[in-house]
Amino acid sequence: MAQFSEEKLQKVKEIIARYPEGRQKSALIPVLHLAQEEFDGWLSADTMDYVASLLQLESIEVYEVATFYSMFNLKPVGKYVFEVCQTGPCMLNGSDQIISYIKDKLGIGVGETTHDGLFTLKTVECLGACGYAPMMQLGKHFREHLTPAKVDAIIAECKAAQGN
Repeated sequence: MAQFSEEKLQKVKEIIARYPEGRQKSALIPVLHLAQEEFDGWLSADTMDYVASLLQLESIEVYEVATFYSMFNLKPVGKYVFEVCQTGPCMLNGSDQIISYIKDKLGIGVGETTHDGLFTLKTVECLGACGYAPMMQLGKHFREHLTPAKVDAIIAECKAAQGN
């Protein structure tokens, strides 16, 4: 069963303490972020059940939130997750072609991870950077005005960071 380190458990307690008694559900999203960070970048059913127990919630309440938001991964992902926006402005500016290019370049489909465990491709709804379309989120950073050449550079940058 999943269990936070003492350091993370202390952080969970601090997050819960921000909210009035009986309103611990308000801590759910930040606690899910901590859980995803702590447990290899994704949320297993065991992990979500553990979060539910910490917040005194029903497991289904955690599942509902985790499955709604694209920022939560419900299966193992690569070290680098390419979250490509696929909504209107990005599509009008070529996100479909960028998604196809990434699929061909990495040999994976949407929702899949490369065999070396380095890259995962996800499509997501609006990331709020329509003026920079097509774009994707990579970790905490936006990568904007994507072209095949920019995608190649991003992949090379990620591989270089791994020593590949």
